[in-house]
Amino acid sequence: MRNFLTNNREELISRCKSKVALRPRRAATEHQLSNGIPLFLEQLIRTLAAEEGDRPAESILISGPSGGGSLALSEMGVTATAHGKELLNLGYTIDQVVHDYGDLCQAITDLAFERDAPFAVGEFRTLNRCLDNAIADAVTEFSFQRDTQIARQQNLDATERFGFLVHELRNSLGTATLAIHALELGNMTVGGATGTVLKRSLSAMGNLISRALADVRSGTPQQGPTFSAALFIQEAQTSAQLVATAAGCALRVSSVDPLLAIRGNRELLLAALANLLQNAFKFSHPCTDIALKAYGLGEHVLIEVEDRCGGLPPGIAEKMFLPFNQHSHDRSGLGLGLSIARQSIEADFGTLTVRDVPGTGCVFTISLPRHSLQ
Repeated sequence: MRNFLTNNREELISRCKSKVALRPRRAATEHQLSNGIPLFLEQLIRTLAAEEGDRPAESILISGPSGGGSLALSEMGVTATAHGKELLNLGYTIDQVVHDYGDLCQAITDLAFERDAPFAVGEFRTLNRCLDNAIADAVTEFSFQRDTQIARQQNLDATERFGFLVHELRNSLGTATLAIHALELGNMTVGGATGTVLKRSLSAMGNLISRALADVRSGTPQQGPTFSAALFIQEAQTSAQLVATAAGCALRVSSVDPLLAIRGNRELLLAALANLLQNAFKFSHPCTDIALKAYGLGEHVLIEVEDRCGGLPPGIAEKMFLPFNQHSHDRSGLGLGLSIARQSIEADFGTLTVRDVPGTGCVFTISLPRHSLQ
């Protein structure tokens, strides 16, 4: 068998590559193709040579004992674990890892039959031992890396959900704090418009916590009701006015068709719009105007927030929506605002985009399916 494998090495590798190329979801590079089966074949040849020379210890060092059982990986085990990791990165399933080594076994068997090359029983045992050990080590590493990836993704998802909750709680708390300061400075009662902002902010915090608990129990989002776009914009304006005053900016709000309506999770959509407005006040130049308007266009309702930030640097538009990506020297936030806003809007079948107005600012546009109150 050793001579057969040595003399037909390139043919066997070519047959394995052909089988691999036909496998779905395979996108291996030439480098990756050279590090799997070709290395195993070379180690198999050396194992057979060691056994022919009556050097069992050397054979074990190269390919491991029968049935595994060694605490230290053999030379073949080291390359098999690396191969298993590569196969995971290539999108393989665990059964395809096994088939990758099975390709070589089939190629050897087919070619030996075609050329009428008989093998001794002991040589077949060595071949099976090497395949068994290589497959076991490759599958073990594949499973370990896959489980690690799953755990890492779960941690990232949990971090993002926690970041969402903290971010929205902080925004509501900030609005509530501004409302309290305004009430104190103006010696006003909580029965007026500013008091209403305070009550809504406290209610929003309570609802955020309740929704987080509900998500833990079920994880199933509910479709929200249909509501007036005009009243929605009015509520956003009332809360944003306090932030505008604190930032030294003016908020201009256009009138909204009273029959225009949207449908979805009102609180999340309101929080998304609040994020856009807070960013507009944060990044706009002092003493400038921020514009807020909502209108119907075809089958959609468009809500636009236009700031006066001076325009966007080239290539930053899409990066703005990545989570934990901050865009100013102010590091007090988490860099989650725009990411959360987009997720909230997309959850109600909408979109959030940004358009640069060079030298002036940018326009954030929320697009949602159009409904009517009639």
